[in-house]
Amino acid sequence: MTITDDLQKLLDILPQDLRQELENHPKRDYLVEVVLDLGRRPEARFPHAAEYLSETPVTQAQIDDCIQRVGTFGGDNRAGIEQTLHRISAIRNRTGKIIGLTCRVGRAVFGTIGMIRDLVETGKSILMLGRPGVGKTTALREIARVLADDLNKRVVIIDTSNEIAGDGDIAHPAIGRARRMQVAKPELQHQVMIEAVENHMPEVIVIDEIGTELEALAARTIAERGVQLVGTAHGNQIENLIKNPTLSDLVGGIQAVTLGDDEARRRGSQKTVLERKAPPTFEIAVEMMERQRWVVHESVADTVDTLLRGRQANPQTRSVDENGKVAITRQLSVVQGRGGNLASEEESFPAVKQVNGWRGSGQMVALPPLSLERERVTGRSEFDRLLDESFNYSESIDFSQTKSAGPNGEDLPLHIYPYGVSRHQLEQVISVLTLPVVLTKDIDSADAILALRSHVKNHAKLRQMAKARHVPIHVIKSSTIPQITRGLRRLLNIEDPEIGDDRELQLLLHSGSDDEIDALEEARLAVEQIVIPKGQPVELLPRSPQVRKIQHELVEHYRLKSHSFGEEPNRRLRIYPA
Repeated sequence: MTITDDLQKLLDILPQDLRQELENHPKRDYLVEVVLDLGRRPEARFPHAAEYLSETPVTQAQIDDCIQRVGTFGGDNRAGIEQTLHRISAIRNRTGKIIGLTCRVGRAVFGTIGMIRDLVETGKSILMLGRPGVGKTTALREIARVLADDLNKRVVIIDTSNEIAGDGDIAHPAIGRARRMQVAKPELQHQVMIEAVENHMPEVIVIDEIGTELEALAARTIAERGVQLVGTAHGNQIENLIKNPTLSDLVGGIQAVTLGDDEARRRGSQKTVLERKAPPTFEIAVEMMERQRWVVHESVADTVDTLLRGRQANPQTRSVDENGKVAITRQLSVVQGRGGNLASEEESFPAVKQVNGWRGSGQMVALPPLSLERERVTGRSEFDRLLDESFNYSESIDFSQTKSAGPNGEDLPLHIYPYGVSRHQLEQVISVLTLPVVLTKDIDSADAILALRSHVKNHAKLRQMAKARHVPIHVIKSSTIPQITRGLRRLLNIEDPEIGDDRELQLLLHSGSDDEIDALEEARLAVEQIVIPKGQPVELLPRSPQVRKIQHELVEHYRLKSHSFGEEPNRRLRIYPA
């Protein structure tokens, strides 16, 4: 990475004693900001520490001297130094007099977007999230330069506080060939956004700090006109935007929906649930957790839908090492399973038939029944309650209310005698889904028998033994993961979860290779976005026999039919609607 900061120009506006102290400071190159407050000691802040520059408190004369060396303060109480990226922010007293300054160092860092360059090149709108100081504006500036110089796009920057392209009428060279439009007043930012699209024919609009409802609406208008948007918003994660009524429109907006009785029963949820209102303004979201570690949501729509259903999102984590090499970690729960705390919750919740089935999240957690004594609430308060419950399923369950008995009154765990069914696959299903089941080799100690249908037909002795011992026989058609899973669910009187249970998808993986993961994701999207909602058959990409077997099992998991056709190496799956 190449860094240019024009630090000396910022130091030149400071009082002489402070300037000399910082010029000789060993951490000078890592300076983040200098804080001058009237009557307090001047302070220098670095990435992981802060220290005083002098024992003498700052005087009003020193503050006034600094103000004279910088540009005019705008309506947002920010000023800059011409041809630099530094930002000087003012604190005023009640009469409007400036009594404090925050002098923030602005750096142009070339090469910061190596982690997400492939996403920038897709042409999709990107939203950068992160706490103040994590480098959102720096990344935005570099994205604008890459789009304008490397990809030859017409880029217009809406520069409200002159932080992206620097103070003055001539833009800083860090933005390359991108053009920038200044904003007279912060409250007019949304108007300038629309004006940029109408007057200057941009292919990309870059905007920093979307913070009002009008700006969110303007962003949606721009996105619907086919212009790529790259913007930032304050908030560490997508959950923060979903809970923020002002900015939730950036991720599609949230609305309360009343389900019919059958649909609510199928989902295992209450009748009023939260759903996404519209397509998100930004298709991709990047959570900047640290300067060298970003979490990428490649589909904001899928992430929001997943979070509103109480499941965990499956984003990528991208990091860069000291040598500039980017490492991408897929946080797919179909590979990694669930975390330790969640596992302990699952183990303490065996009597799932009492809570109206498992939720589609695979967390074995349903919303608690509504209390008859609770007051009815309407309007915004009801919406807020639903939103809180969407994010706090595990906190809302009273585990002391659960019972620990099997479907016929047996003590759990349930002892099952397998016959003709793969013991290895059974153990895998029980382990991953944390079912209260123990396999036994002694039919006398069994609560039930799980057997293949073809084996039971031809084994009269097994039927006689089961009848004599009053042990029920449950049959499955084949020894596959979906069939075994359904058989165990029937034994425990557990309702089928909503389609797409992440932990059941984990069962289908063999080696967990990228090829298997991609193939499963391709089949899942085909089923959930085309075959089921549109009733149309879909052909998948050619895959190896082992990977096609996994895809067949996934289709069976959705209770659909599929078959392979074509000649190797172009043999592929075709999925049919129900």
